[in-house]
Amino acid sequence: MNSIHDLQSFIDTLEDAGQLARIRRPVSMEHELADVGATLERTGGGAALFENPGESPWPIFSGGVASHRRTALALGCDESEIVDVMEHVLDPAHGVSPVLQDEAPWQANLLTADELDTGVLPVPIHSRGDGGAFITGAVTVARDPISGRGNLGYNRMLRLDNRRFGFNVNEWRDVGTFWKSRDEPDAPFPIALAIGLDPAVMIAAGVKTPVDELLIAGAIRGQGIAVCRATTVDVDVPVGAEIVIEGLLHPSVREPEGPLAEFHGYHGEPWNSPTFEVTAISWRDDPIYQTIVPGSFEHVYLGNVLPREPLLRRFVRHLDPSAEVHIPPWANGFLAVVRIERDNPGTPKNLALAALAAHLNIRQVVVVDRDVDMYQATEVQWALANRVYWPDDVFTVPGAQGHEMDPVGDQRGVSTKVGFDATYKREKREYGERVHYPSVNLSDYIGDQPG
Repeated sequence: MNSIHDLQSFIDTLEDAGQLARIRRPVSMEHELADVGATLERTGGGAALFENPGESPWPIFSGGVASHRRTALALGCDESEIVDVMEHVLDPAHGVSPVLQDEAPWQANLLTADELDTGVLPVPIHSRGDGGAFITGAVTVARDPISGRGNLGYNRMLRLDNRRFGFNVNEWRDVGTFWKSRDEPDAPFPIALAIGLDPAVMIAAGVKTPVDELLIAGAIRGQGIAVCRATTVDVDVPVGAEIVIEGLLHPSVREPEGPLAEFHGYHGEPWNSPTFEVTAISWRDDPIYQTIVPGSFEHVYLGNVLPREPLLRRFVRHLDPSAEVHIPPWANGFLAVVRIERDNPGTPKNLALAALAAHLNIRQVVVVDRDVDMYQATEVQWALANRVYWPDDVFTVPGAQGHEMDPVGDQRGVSTKVGFDATYKREKREYGERVHYPSVNLSDYIGDQPG
């Protein structure tokens, strides 16, 4: 059984695997912390545990699910099995129901009523274009008032004052659907925010699904996720959370919030968003605050890569049962890479068309051979540079529907989609095998050596 059950056990797992960077030097909560976290994500330097953030009473963690390797650790599988595991746990038939408990460690410290002050929370200012201090790593916990179904999701939250946050709700978020379904849609709506979680819960919260996402988290762990009733609102919060914020959403009481760095690599526009009135803040002893660096790799992994790779693979495997797929985080979810054993000159284009149809976010598809490491940007670029004859190997699909936030689309997300056949055309010119130098452990060759 996987030993991960909360954030702190996940941190232990990362450290044992050499995937944790402990940042002991003091860092500023304004930009510097996010700069370090984003740099680690881009360079594969491990998840970040900031042990001495300058303006925070607690350590801060980021980047837990920001690479293929760390995702595999979070899921408790080999890197080659990530898509298999995600496909399995996304099947509602494999869901495992949460288990209600009476107590939780996050009940150890509680602020309510006159004691409340959101300033106790170490909320960073991430990007230099952000409109303030945003909570980005919290999982929103809600309950459908009609069906009683639980829901997990992500919402950006701007700190407005010592009792309120601006709460961004996109149209497709379930929490918005929930409050609009009530007889009085403008009435206060209870939610909780869970911060510092088992990555199984974080991964599940990034999935758009008609079932309670806690079922998915339970499927990842192979047992029900323990939950406990919140103190001031009627929702069930994961027992393993480090910090819990409870309160009431006010759909009709709105304040400007934004901009914030978004998954597409630009700053998302300001919104006139509902406000969130805090009714309680609680935390376990010696908690760890968790943030997601917005617009960086973890943001894309949770929202675009992990939920969508199984769907992408299903589409392309209708044509090639052995095809492999990847949605690289460095392309913000708009690019898909398909890897095949090429047998027919027309097959790559057919596979690219299938991939483009798999999800509206996918705007570009690159089809490569087995000798290309599709997880390495340099390898994909090598295939584009050396195996694409642009007049023959590139096709476009004008006027296709994409994501409404796609920077190259119009206001409704319509743009031109593109497929690239980056496979080796042996019928044109025979070069044989690629040059290959196996990687070595440089520590065996560099530095002090035995005399």
